[in-house]
Parts: sequence; structure tokens; C-alpha cells
Amino acid sequence: MSDHAADTVSTILPCLSYRDAPAAIEWLCRAFGFTKHAVYAEGDVVHHAELVFGNGMVMLGSVAKPGPWSQYTAQPDEIGGRATQSAYVIVSDCKAHYERAKAAGAAIVLDYEEKDYGGAGYSCRDLEGHLWSFGSYDPWRAQAGS
Repeated sequence: MSDHAADTVSTILPCLSYRDAPAAIEWLCRAFGFTKHAVYAEGDVVHHAELVFGNGMVMLGSVAKPGPWSQYTAQPDEIGGRATQSAYVIVSDCKAHYERAKAAGAAIVLDYEEKDYGGAGYSCRDLEGHLWSFGSYDPWRAQAGS
């Protein structure tokens, strides 16, 4: 690992687009436990938002009007609910997180399960169909212990 990477809190930030970004921000905070770090918006259009969870962050904004970036992206409802990527978020109490997300209406796609390789996890969709995985398995700690 480079010195810069070792000194950086988070080097990879998932970026998502939402049709109703203000509602998504509120839901992600309530359902998954994110907190708002920054939100730059005009009315219902979110130009850029940063949500944190522990020492990780996701960035998001409103679905862009047709333009250079939008030709390379699609929303889950435009491609049959499928995803081309998902975020994995390490949580300390996976069972409690699962219950919180489920109570907030997250669509569970892979139920909570204790994993053979350590930890526990589950996968779900958010209010606009983006795929998320949460688990207590921390590959950084598993690597350090090997």
C-alpha cells in the first residue's frame, strides 16, 4: 500500500444518482445510519451530496439531464432492477443494522446470514433500487490477523 493510501481515510467513494435525491438522502440516513457531511442543492435538485458512515463516504446527486455523463449510466428501474455494482459497508452490529434497514422499508434481497469465512451480512435495495451489502466482516482486520 502506498504511503498516501495508508494515510488516507477513504480512497474509494461510491457515487450514486437518484431521481428524488433529497428523499434518498433522508432515507439513507434513517435506514442505513449515514450522516450528512455536505449537501449542495437548489430546491429539489441535489448537485452534490456527501454522506458518511464511520470513516467511509458515499457521494450522490440528482439524476442528471441528458449530457456527457448520463450516457454512461442507468438507474436500476431502467435496466430491469439489475445493478452493475454495489457498495459493501462494514457495520459493527450487522443484525441490528439489518433490523433497522428492514424496518425502514429496505427490500432485502439476501437475508441476514452468519458467514463461514467470518462475520455476518445481508444485501438489500434502497428506495430507488440501488443494491447495497452490509456486513461485519472487515477484510482489513482479517488480513492483519493472518
